[in-house]
Amino acid sequence: MVYGEPLVPRSFDHRYVPFDDDDVLTAVFEALKGRGVRATVDAETVDVGGPNLLSHLDSDLPDELAAFADRAGENAQTVVYLVRNDEPVAAFALADVVREESYRVVAAPQDLGIEVAMLTGDSADVAHAVADELGIDTVFAEVLPEDKDENVQELQNQGKLVAMVGDGVNDDPALTRADIGIAIGSGTDVAVQSADIILVQNNPLDVVRLVKLSRASYRKMQENLVWAAGYNVFAIPLAAGVLAPVGVLLSPAVGALLMSLSTVIVAINAQFLRRVDLDLPSLLGVPQSGSAGPTD
Repeated sequence: MVYGEPLVPRSFDHRYVPFDDDDVLTAVFEALKGRGVRATVDAETVDVGGPNLLSHLDSDLPDELAAFADRAGENAQTVVYLVRNDEPVAAFALADVVREESYRVVAAPQDLGIEVAMLTGDSADVAHAVADELGIDTVFAEVLPEDKDENVQELQNQGKLVAMVGDGVNDDPALTRADIGIAIGSGTDVAVQSADIILVQNNPLDVVRLVKLSRASYRKMQENLVWAAGYNVFAIPLAAGVLAPVGVLLSPAVGALLMSLSTVIVAINAQFLRRVDLDLPSLLGVPQSGSAGPTD
């Protein structure tokens, strides 16, 4: 949804300028990575972008536009500026409604003891307003695409293991830098190729299911390791005759049978992974979508 307010009086006189077929316009369009877009028509240069664009152009806002930007920030709205020949001439306030599933995407990892951080190019006011609403722990706002991997490294320098979720070409360095890179399947080819894991169904909630399945797999590995090691610790000495002097002896045939039985038990225990519950708890007032259900 888009919200805004007029920057000119409502009695503004709209005038239509006739276009002469003999006029020839030479237009050049350019995307400014992480800052906005630029169009050059003959001698006129027009830029559209957010606060990072103003910093890039080293442009100062007129008092009227600065006041408008302050009001928009208080309302958690993103401000986009129209700049003509390096001079800001207009501003637009945009606001997105937080998607219902976003609450669960943030709350579910936190229930598993995982800290959630947000990397965004939006202004600090908007980023912190959304973070407060969703309960996000850490916020990096007004981040340029080339700086995302630095934010990931900052978290790693704090001794944290970082999993990065992204879908755009701008996320490529951060996905590569993170301990685990997770790409949305519908994202760019660059992001998909840089990631360690791809979410085929494009559902961010699958990140939580991925964590639950990974933890369950790790527990099974530990259980199977304990069983296999325990068998070897007790069975091999008995088969070697360590306790033969006291009348305890494990024949080779029985030892081979127990070895086979140990393998069967490990395999059966691993099959219980099929019964791992990957459903996510519902939040009050938020419908549960994309339920995985029992995998068996």
